[in-house]
Formats: sequence, structure tokens, C-alpha cells
Amino acid sequence: MQLELKRDGKKMVQVKVRIYGSVQGVFFRHSARKEAERLGLTGWVRNSDDGSVEAIAEGSKDKLEEFVAWCKKGPTAAEVEKVQVEWNEADENLERFEIV
Repeated sequence: MQLELKRDGKKMVQVKVRIYGSVQGVFFRHSARKEAERLGLTGWVRNSDDGSVEAIAEGSKDKLEEFVAWCKKGPTAAEVEKVQVEWNEADENLERFEIV
């Protein structure tokens, strides 16, 4: 039996996001961390070897949807071409949002 994670009475969920395009070297990770912190999310963001940026975030569904919407545009210097999104139940022990 899996425990349902909650924060402030809201069910916690997780989103895995992979962002493709001109997204490395344009402060995407730094800006994503600031956006996640503004939304009260926990998780991480990192550059991938294939030139994409990958992130895992946990929080309430509405805040995660805002984060995904932000990822689809990114910071002003980014040129986002495609975003893959995968929803899961929250299962990680994440305390803050970090660049890894």
C-alpha cells in the first residue's frame, strides 16, 4: 500500500520534464530553479548529454502545471522546440529545488 504524500492538505504529485531546443547556456537551469522556488516546488534540474534540459519537480498539481507552462517558454534567451512531460505520484524525498 502506497502512502499518499500531502503538503498543506494538497496531494503531492511529480512531473518529469525534458526540454529540447536551444536550452543550454541560456540560464535555463538557474531560471527554472527560481521559478520552482517561487511556486514552492521541490526537485532538481540538470543539463543532459543530448543538449536537452531535464527536471523533476514535486508539489501540488496546479503549481506543477504552472511550472510545465513556464518550461514551454523558458527564460528569454531560450528557444524551446519541444517539451516531454510525464506525470507520476510523488515518491522522492526532496527538500528543495536544486541544480544538479
